[in-house]
Amino acid sequence: MMPWLELAKLFAAKGHKISFISTPRNIDRLPKPPADVSSTLHFVKLPLPQVEGLPPDAEATIDLPANKVQYLKIALDKVQEPFAKVLESLNPDWIFYDFAQYWTGPIAAQLGIKSTYFSICIAAMVAFLGPPSPLIDGDDYRKKPEDFTIPPKWVSFQTTVAYKYYDIMNTFDCVEDDASGVNDLKRWGLCLQSCDFIAVRSSFEIEPEWLQVLETIHEKPVFPVGQLPPVEYELEEKNSDAWSSMKKWLDMQEKSSVVYVAFGSEAKPSQAQLTELALGLELSGLPFFWVLRTRRGITDTDLIELPPGFEERTKGQGVVCTTWAPQLMILAHESIAGFLTHSGWSSVVEALTFQKALILLTFYSDQGINARVLEEKKIGYSIPRNELDGSFTRDSVAESLRLVMVSEEGKMYRDKAKEMSSLFGDRDRQGKYVDNILIYLKSHRPVKKAK
Repeated sequence: MMPWLELAKLFAAKGHKISFISTPRNIDRLPKPPADVSSTLHFVKLPLPQVEGLPPDAEATIDLPANKVQYLKIALDKVQEPFAKVLESLNPDWIFYDFAQYWTGPIAAQLGIKSTYFSICIAAMVAFLGPPSPLIDGDDYRKKPEDFTIPPKWVSFQTTVAYKYYDIMNTFDCVEDDASGVNDLKRWGLCLQSCDFIAVRSSFEIEPEWLQVLETIHEKPVFPVGQLPPVEYELEEKNSDAWSSMKKWLDMQEKSSVVYVAFGSEAKPSQAQLTELALGLELSGLPFFWVLRTRRGITDTDLIELPPGFEERTKGQGVVCTTWAPQLMILAHESIAGFLTHSGWSSVVEALTFQKALILLTFYSDQGINARVLEEKKIGYSIPRNELDGSFTRDSVAESLRLVMVSEEGKMYRDKAKEMSSLFGDRDRQGKYVDNILIYLKSHRPVKKAK
């Protein structure tokens, strides 16, 4: 949700009236936007109906284990009618929507509202999936997992960007037909087909070739929105004590010495992966700050545990945090030198904004493609893994961390992070991307019928 909020704030800061529609609990978890957009950015709460199989108060994938997400989509699909009424009452010129709400484009068209599918995934990922019809009809020429381990036929340039076998197998598990009746790939395809133009979290400086592929295969305008670098938010009072304790530990570490470890709000290692990760961190000898999610939502019964004695043995070396942690503030701290990440693009943008070197360990979905893009451009280093099952060893974890963090061989990754900071964190450049979109929106405003 954060890239959506950042884009909404950027539009609102230009004086445009923005209505941000989501569910009550999701809106309540968002940080309060700055005062300068309070008069132009409004939040609209649209409750989800309770459906069988969906735990109470579960309104986002972060609240659920993977096998329960299908019920969230069922609930989401049931809000089409109330959503249409909200949209009619707001009567906007344009609507930007996410892939899960594949029915938004047709509803907007019926109301005379222009629509934009906004992908928070990068251009390479959207391009890799391909044109809409195979996604919708399920007749992609790529039938086997191996077919996704090479670039697709519509990519005409030389590239190493493709899935590893283990990544595509994990991703297949996420897009199988589910109880909602509409899998993620079909939702994606329907969004791309019905929108008036495509917006993607990307920039010409990073993905010029992939943005061109998108224009070619979709035959409609494609606009990069920029990288949407984060803004540090003030701590809520209830979390200030927790951050104070974390900062105290970070302040005691040497400058540019600590590896920060976090895998986003949803990626969760298996027990075997967790064990090798922990023992690899210990073996590296590097100081570490690890934000560890041991479960996804309160109904997740598949708990994972650190190896026996790990926290006691590493008490002087690192910290394991299993509760809330302010990632932006941690990454901004001068003691942090590198980030062991799942390659989720928001985490990548945050790390590079603060000049932190990237060590990559993917789990599923778009992460594999993100990692290949970063590898190809020498921006990040992936921990070596078994090509078939994705397994890795404590030794490969330790060696990868030392390579990127301290060795002369890995200096290129540290230097690249500093170089990329001026691109990923450039506010003026970001503003120009937003201006380009607003110019297009203004020149293509729908002609509203008088009520």
